[in-house]
Amino acid sequence: MRKAIVAYKEHGAVALAGVLAEAAAFTVVRAITGTGAASWADRPFAVVPVPSARRTRRHRGHDPVGRLAVLVTGQLRAYGMRAETWTGLSQSRWVADQAGLSSAERSSNLAGSLQVPEAAKVPPAACALLLDDIVTTGATLVEATRALRSAGVRVPLAVTVAATRRRS
Repeated sequence: MRKAIVAYKEHGAVALAGVLAEAAAFTVVRAITGTGAASWADRPFAVVPVPSARRTRRHRGHDPVGRLAVLVTGQLRAYGMRAETWTGLSQSRWVADQAGLSSAERSSNLAGSLQVPEAAKVPPAACALLLDDIVTTGATLVEATRALRSAGVRVPLAVTVAATRRRS
């Protein structure tokens, strides 16, 4: 999985987007049906990608998580769910590269780094499914959830394509 995500994100292997989105959509469906949360199928919700920094998107030549969000949304809609992609979350300041940082350092690095700008279009629903490619310590998901909640958006579920192994 690591090789696939690195190839997709860093080396432009965009053909992998469909497979990665399928894995994420499957995880969403399993999480929702496994909890008996029928409201997900009945109510509209926003699929919100965790944003990359502009410089990172420029360097990569694409927005990997944004692309996944569009594909995941399409698959969830095919399952009958009322999902809409919403890209209203953005970076509000520069953050250091997370590689090599501890959990506490990642949290400190990301604190207050994401926001929903006032100029952002209103989300299509008051409830959001947060989407990212990989979770390492969870600091990014915590920060994204904080930013969305501060804008009045509920975030009952976050899904990633993969997770790193915890080091002891």
